[in-house]
Amino acid sequence: MNAALRIAQIGPNAITQVTGAMERELGRDPARDLLRSMGFGQYVDAPPRGMVDELEVIALHTAVREKLPTGTFRSVEIAAGQSTADYLLAHRIPVLLQKLMRILPRAWSSRLLLAAIARHAWTFTGSGRCTVQAGRPAIITIEGCAICCGAHAAQPQCDYYAATFARLFAELVDRRAKVVETECIAAGARACRFRIDWNCGLP
Repeated sequence: MNAALRIAQIGPNAITQVTGAMERELGRDPARDLLRSMGFGQYVDAPPRGMVDELEVIALHTAVREKLPTGTFRSVEIAAGQSTADYLLAHRIPVLLQKLMRILPRAWSSRLLLAAIARHAWTFTGSGRCTVQAGRPAIITIEGCAICCGAHAAQPQCDYYAATFARLFAELVDRRAKVVETECIAAGARACRFRIDWNCGLP
């Protein structure tokens, strides 16, 4: 394993929002018992507050994917992604900027949001690399994605990221915004790619 992966870090939402979503989906006690049985009791007793080792994020998402039924896993990942976006809206994106983005033409708001995502990508991609492409549709690409690291599936597996992007675009660009993961490393692609569009008659 290379040195970059060992020292790469990701923000705590990739863990705390997943464990919180598990409690809402499974119930508080069953979720905590499952986390302890998977070797993640530390997240129950002392949730991380700062950046965490990327390997911890990979391990948690892998274990949840393997232990939960597919439908439940996807529900947890979607809920976690939505909660992550809500956290960013509440604590990381200035209120004045949010107000501005909501009144600007959608194409401008989309560019502003994409630029912010690219600028702060280091907080959620770890050793991976995130690039954005403005336009309609807009494209977000993540190479070396930690969420689906080591996974093999017929369908894309990065509902966590897709749900995060979808909530942000719906809140700041257009409430009808849709995000679809069109390619995923877990399904054999070279990178995870998200297509973002919105249904509107104006630019």
